[in-house]
Amino acid sequence: MNAGTSSPARTRAPRSFFSGAKRVLSLPIVALAGVVFLVAPASQSSAQEEEGNVSDSLSEAVTAYLDAQDELASLKQQQEDLEQELDDSEAESAALRTELEEYVYIASTTSDLQSTAALMASGDPQDAIAAMELMQFLGESRADRLNELITRLQEIEATRQTLADNIEEQEDVTRDMEAARDEAARELAASGGDDAVGPSASDAPPAEPFEGESNGCTEDDPTTEGCLTPRTLHALEQAQIVGFTRYVKCYRVSSFGEHGKGRACDFAAQPDGFGGNAGGDDYDYGQNLAAWFVENADELGVQYVIWYRQIWLPSSGWKSYSGAGGEPNSDHTNHVHLSIRS
Repeated sequence: MNAGTSSPARTRAPRSFFSGAKRVLSLPIVALAGVVFLVAPASQSSAQEEEGNVSDSLSEAVTAYLDAQDELASLKQQQEDLEQELDDSEAESAALRTELEEYVYIASTTSDLQSTAALMASGDPQDAIAAMELMQFLGESRADRLNELITRLQEIEATRQTLADNIEEQEDVTRDMEAARDEAARELAASGGDDAVGPSASDAPPAEPFEGESNGCTEDDPTTEGCLTPRTLHALEQAQIVGFTRYVKCYRVSSFGEHGKGRACDFAAQPDGFGGNAGGDDYDYGQNLAAWFVENADELGVQYVIWYRQIWLPSSGWKSYSGAGGEPNSDHTNHVHLSIRS
């Protein structure tokens, strides 16, 4: 099946970090050339004009939660790196201790009389002197390096404890941010944000991960005359590359939500614009697209997805979203709303 149809739920095979870097390059050039951004007339922008049900409090709560998650992941990576450095330093320290013990043994068994005899018997006294100086240098350099390692091991132990404390604190912060995010979602949904069964797994290819910085609305929006953040433009391009090429519109002037910040797009279920409730192939297209955004949330930096009276939030999954206006635009039954984090 293609990106415009749904598929039964399936388990996605894990993919390596480096495999993603080659995926787009493997697509035929003709296929990439065929990717276009479909722009409909201004009269078809009613979904954006009606949309505004996602509160700023939810947007801010989700962003704070994702930032807290990032900080926690960074601290845990620092901890992992530190543990590796500790293992390496302890191994090097043990090896140096062995070498120093051997050096001390050799030096202690070589008396001044033996050294003098060796010098007198040597055909080239300079060679003998050089050898003795080298032996002394190696002993001193090993001792210096061992002292450095001992100091570093002490520093690592202190840093380990600090990191452990920081991680514990950050886990508390992350839990608080998660609770605030869920509370905002419950306030948003008239049903109280009850768990919902979201779309099944998508059959579209995986997305390439976003790389680089995404600070501000700095990129031209190909669907409007507005702007997008680099991360949002990447998500839009990836969706089009894998086959989701129906009508889409992103930026609009707004004092709330992500559209006015260049961090949101509305993907119509119908080929030509925002119509009535999606059904048949149009519904399958929306299901497939919403599932794809969820599956690639980490790669794309998804903040949340809304589709067919349901909202997906990071780690909490799909929730009911029945507090809209009872028509296709605000109920999101004719388009998939995608919000991207900053």
